[in-house]
Amino acid sequence: MRVYLFFSLFLLLFFSIHYLFYSRVIKKFLVSERVKKNFTLLLGLNFIFNILYVVGRYTDIIENTLYYLFSLSIGISFMLLLYLILHEVLHLFHKTLKNVDHSKRTFIKNSGDGAMLALATSYVSAGVYEGMKKPAVNVVELNHFDFSIVQISDFHIGGLIDREFVKDSVLKINALKPDIVFITGDLIDTALEYIEDTVKELDGISSKHGIYYILGNHEYFHNPLKLIDFIKTTQIKLLLNEHVTIDALKLNVVGVTDRIGYRTNFLAPDIHKAFSGCNNAYKTILLAHQPKFVEELENYTPELILSGHTHGGQIWPFDYLVRLQQPYVKGLHKLSNGSHIYVNSGIGFWGPPMRLDSQAEIAYIV
Repeated sequence: MRVYLFFSLFLLLFFSIHYLFYSRVIKKFLVSERVKKNFTLLLGLNFIFNILYVVGRYTDIIENTLYYLFSLSIGISFMLLLYLILHEVLHLFHKTLKNVDHSKRTFIKNSGDGAMLALATSYVSAGVYEGMKKPAVNVVELNHFDFSIVQISDFHIGGLIDREFVKDSVLKINALKPDIVFITGDLIDTALEYIEDTVKELDGISSKHGIYYILGNHEYFHNPLKLIDFIKTTQIKLLLNEHVTIDALKLNVVGVTDRIGYRTNFLAPDIHKAFSGCNNAYKTILLAHQPKFVEELENYTPELILSGHTHGGQIWPFDYLVRLQQPYVKGLHKLSNGSHIYVNSGIGFWGPPMRLDSQAEIAYIV
């Protein structure tokens, strides 16, 4: 029910963006009616693709090539929103030109519209180009542990994040020969029955001391209990407000469930339960999907907190909106209590297969 409500509001927002773009931008173009009709047709087609994206998100009836186009329409919609904001600023500027000759005002208006269209095309093209890049290995020099860590986050398996993508990612992880691997949430993004074989590919990860995983917010949208049972059939260890002690590494690995559990009253995070029984003589790594969980540490001071969720902002300038909700967007940060947090930009993506000023990554922490 929550998924349907979310996407109903999602489509309402995108309909509003498209309608405003038509009424505030296209209708004011100083071009022929035929050109305006062509722009309107493209705008309407993009919104239809928005709807088909939602259909493809939760079914397997849409072929991947088409689904890629439908996913791009979401990125184009983001661009339309930015275009609208800049257009209104320029519109205020044009209002100050009332005493300027009409032909000059027309030239300024057409020049501005042309520049905006060129900028919008470049924005989308750059985002698509960056989104097509394979995940990079980011080496993070922390120097806190005498073993190597690989962290991946936000796979969002489903749709364009398919079996081949996961296979390729496993090969990259194994090439690093990690001592331990952590998956910090948002592993799946569709019904499990469509992607069981794809998730099973993660069993191919070679890690000397195991693979540990926590739930992200997106798992709560897709029958988490079914996922929990399925993960038990794999080599992945899911931590649900609990910890494991690895004597060989002198390490506690603590994992909490996602903060969305507070809203759903289901699988809510419990830091006290998770830390209960930890070996105080050992170092501790906390896995918490959202960086915002640092606000709930209380007196606990793990040496390292590993998070994801933000996708590094994914598409600039929307990272500024992420900053309103999360204390950290990407990278390594030191907290006031002495702990460090590393926020992974995600190995996959959500929504459009686009990135700007962010990078799909596999974090290699040494």
